[in-house]
Amino acid sequence: LTMARWEILCFALCSYLGVAQAATLGVVYTEGGFVEGESKRLSLFGNYIDIFRGIPFAAPPKALEDPEPHPGWNGTLETKEYQNPCMQMTLTQTDVRGSEDCLYLNIWIPQGKSEVSTNLPVMIWIYGGAFLFGESQGTNFLNIYLYDGEEIAVRGNVIVVTINYRVGPLGFLSTGDENMPGNYGLKDQHMAIAWYLGLLRTESGQATTVAAILAGAGSPGNERAQPDERGRSSALPYRCLGFLGKDLAGGEQIFMLPANTWLADRLLFSSTSHLTSPSSSQTLVLSPAAAPLVHTLAITPVVDGDFLPDKPENLFANAADIDYIAGVNDMDGHFFAGFDLPAINRPLVKITA
Repeated sequence: LTMARWEILCFALCSYLGVAQAATLGVVYTEGGFVEGESKRLSLFGNYIDIFRGIPFAAPPKALEDPEPHPGWNGTLETKEYQNPCMQMTLTQTDVRGSEDCLYLNIWIPQGKSEVSTNLPVMIWIYGGAFLFGESQGTNFLNIYLYDGEEIAVRGNVIVVTINYRVGPLGFLSTGDENMPGNYGLKDQHMAIAWYLGLLRTESGQATTVAAILAGAGSPGNERAQPDERGRSSALPYRCLGFLGKDLAGGEQIFMLPANTWLADRLLFSSTSHLTSPSSSQTLVLSPAAAPLVHTLAITPVVDGDFLPDKPENLFANAADIDYIAGVNDMDGHFFAGFDLPAINRPLVKITA
């Protein structure tokens, strides 16, 4: 009996020491200030993982303007909860969800049993959604999030970063000129990646291997093709892995500019009466599409002469030093399986906005 008690005591002592010596980053300094996330123990004698949810990488954005650096905060910011997605229509197109204050990112960092990890590769996840939908944490079912980075971080021993960016009109509405050049969502992506690379340099003195993992929407090509101030391909990110997406840069916008200009005027009004008043409504007459409508996105990145000075296919030569993999997976098309795609190509007579 005495021996059994000693064994229990030793076991409890070892467990206590294991907790006391847990490998965790604790409070971390970022360019905006100090943040504190969650240190999660994966098993009784297993490793740990640091999780930071909802770190602001930019200031709350102004409508239809480029993102700006966050002014910072005092004290230590607790980053243990996901933040709101960027404002967007629901999938049923019957309501609006999210917030304009949405430029946040989440980080998962696997740690050892007693040592903090160093020089781990970084995977940055940029969600798809046709530039209309999506969020950094993905859909939630019973508090289980689609884009929870814990499993891939632990299995691959990599740092996982997921980011929010503006979608829909607030992210990509463009009038085709300097008044409203568009591409705000792409600029959000670029600022998030630059923010994290800055954090890497602050913490380790140098950037490690960084790869952006992208799903749909065409962001892979547009991020890869965006040049920096030296005229060569940007080092953000160093490697790309893209699924599904095609490079969409503005061909469809030519036909949507009048409607976009009209919509932009109303989005900048403080009153919603301009959106609901019959006298201010605008009727768009649509002719049968020359190509299936499922291939056409009305609100997309555009060639603006600055952030995207040319079509991505023309800029790829400048990005030859960036590794890029394009592929598919066995769940491609699964999301659309429940939709009646043939019906989407039937010509519409009128849409009143």
